[in-house]
Amino acid sequence: MTADANTRDIAIIGAGLIGTAWTALFAHHGFRVRLWDPHAAALDKAVGQIPGLLAQLAQIAEAKGGAEWITRCDRLHDAVAGAALIQENAPEDIPLKHALLAEIEEAMAVEAIIASSTSALTWSELAPGLRDPARLITAHPFNPPHLIPLVELFGADDARLDRAEAIYRAADRMPVRLRKDATGHIANRLASALWREAVFMVQEGIADVEAIDAALVNGPGLRWSVLGAHMAYHLGGGAQGMAGYLAHLGPSQERRWAALGAPVLSPEVCAALIEGVETAAGGAALPSWSRTAMRR
Repeated sequence: MTADANTRDIAIIGAGLIGTAWTALFAHHGFRVRLWDPHAAALDKAVGQIPGLLAQLAQIAEAKGGAEWITRCDRLHDAVAGAALIQENAPEDIPLKHALLAEIEEAMAVEAIIASSTSALTWSELAPGLRDPARLITAHPFNPPHLIPLVELFGADDARLDRAEAIYRAADRMPVRLRKDATGHIANRLASALWREAVFMVQEGIADVEAIDAALVNGPGLRWSVLGAHMAYHLGGGAQGMAGYLAHLGPSQERRWAALGAPVLSPEVCAALIEGVETAAGGAALPSWSRTAMRR
């Protein structure tokens, strides 16, 4: 079985939160999307949620497609056959994913791409589920993937990575490639490092949850949204850039690194974190608060 290299057929495997968002995103950008999940109830829920996601996307950019570009599939084979990209969104369970990937491989076009949305697992852990591991890439989105552009890619076949990158760019995503397989990919490693220190500051009583989040949002978060970590320090080095920063302020940076902590999620720390976010949310229920936060 083959698929045209320029086909705009996408298979979405798994109709949970991530799979539903991928479905809306690709349909909005004019891809023909076939959605499958082993549970009919999950498909029903996804179909009900997709119009709202498409409406969000329509506020951002003109639609090239819509709900009519989405086909609900009751059989895995019907979703996968002939698709150029197969976006897998199954639970983070290695035996389950291995079994699913083997089933996908039986039905997929020879040159198609299986792209796993995994956030917790690595390519090296998933690849043994396939006869030809080169067919697999990891393509980790940031949640919600229909709104946040980042997609982190890793795989063994450069040609497939090139084709996957072109598809994601056509869906207005920003793909970045890892040069080495790594737990947490890029962004989750950075986010985990930041949150580790944020939790440590709560544990040590340096500041409360609300103050820590306010410092981030109103300080370095503003820089990072346009510059990133390395470029922010390059800019901070003045006319000499990064070289000037490292020469003059490198020792102070090392001093700060040495003071960073390794918190323990003890019952006391967990209680402080839960109380802190509830206070910061001002008593608002999580769904309404999250909608407010997305509008900011």
